[in-house]
Amino acid sequence: MTAAPTGKDARVRFPGVRPLKPLLSREAERQLSARQLELLDELEEKFLREGLADLTMAEIAALLGCSLRTLYGIAPSKDELLLTVVDRRLHRIGRAAIEALDASMPPLDTVRAYLRAANEAVQPEALALSADLAKVAGAGRLFDAHEAYLITVTQSLLDRAVAERQIAPVDTASVAHVLGGLGREFARPDVAEVAQASPKATADAISELILQGLLAER
Repeated sequence: MTAAPTGKDARVRFPGVRPLKPLLSREAERQLSARQLELLDELEEKFLREGLADLTMAEIAALLGCSLRTLYGIAPSKDELLLTVVDRRLHRIGRAAIEALDASMPPLDTVRAYLRAANEAVQPEALALSADLAKVAGAGRLFDAHEAYLITVTQSLLDRAVAERQIAPVDTASVAHVLGGLGREFARPDVAEVAQASPKATADAISELILQGLLAER
């Protein structure tokens, strides 16, 4: 008889949750050269530090020390290139958030762990990136898609908490919508300016208050 999986082998499942497709498919990424993959990583670092939305494709190529042809081999336009860079970053953070979960954890602990890991996307250094990306066509749709996926995963985790009676029955869709939107809300420049802590720290703190409230209502 095979022993039941434990620890990291016991993965949390998300029934009915569809994976979010990356802008750069796995097949397309496999076809990129090692140099092009390095450029994507370099672009992310420069995007976080300097902002790139006001540059032309030729200026970006000069900044990276590569040819225009090399960049156009990654994406057909500057906007698509920058969106791809940010999408890869958000997918990487999302994967890390999922991998942080263990089915042996109490359900509400998985919600907490997932949100804290996902909120890495709104660390202080990402604020300039978000503001710069607002100038890029399609950026709003990209952020909306990632936030919608975060909300769906959060609802699935909350449903598990209800099913296992860790919390009382609750409108998990509405609670997930609030929890899933905290990071982006506190990353808004006008909100981040008045908050006493970083967007991630603030989102984590408010999430904890809500989760503790769910336990108290039980």
